[in-house]
Amino acid sequence: MNYWLFKSEPDAFSIDDLKNAPGKREHWDGIRNYQARNFIRDDMQKGDMAFFYHSSCAEPGVVGICEIVSDAYPDHTAFDPNEKYYDAGSTPENPRWLMRDLKYRRKTKRLISLAEIKQHTDKLEGFPLIRRGNRLSIMPVSPDHWDFIISLEQSKS
Repeated sequence: MNYWLFKSEPDAFSIDDLKNAPGKREHWDGIRNYQARNFIRDDMQKGDMAFFYHSSCAEPGVVGICEIVSDAYPDHTAFDPNEKYYDAGSTPENPRWLMRDLKYRRKTKRLISLAEIKQHTDKLEGFPLIRRGNRLSIMPVSPDHWDFIISLEQSKS
């Protein structure tokens, strides 16, 4: 099993939106970075777990846990010129961008803020979220980093 972190701006799509989606399941569209696309295509598997991370908000941080529940498939938003994430170079016959379905598992017991995560650089060395200049919306999480962040949920910030 692999572990991931998915970033989303809560005013665009929040952990509550995922929780309230039919079947608590939704596709994750709009990825337009080749490295993130490659994670979706090559590295993710059904059954992998992911942190749901709220970004670009008053207090960014880990707010929930979800599961990858589909194989990769073409991101249909790339084909529609009326969509925000339209890409004229991506066609149904030769899709450039992919997505996966996520299923809500639970909210974290509390917000695990980015500020708190950054206080533990000794335990989270190499964690992409705290690496300078990392702007990816999907990133891998090592099993050790996953376990440590889960342990933070039990402590008081």
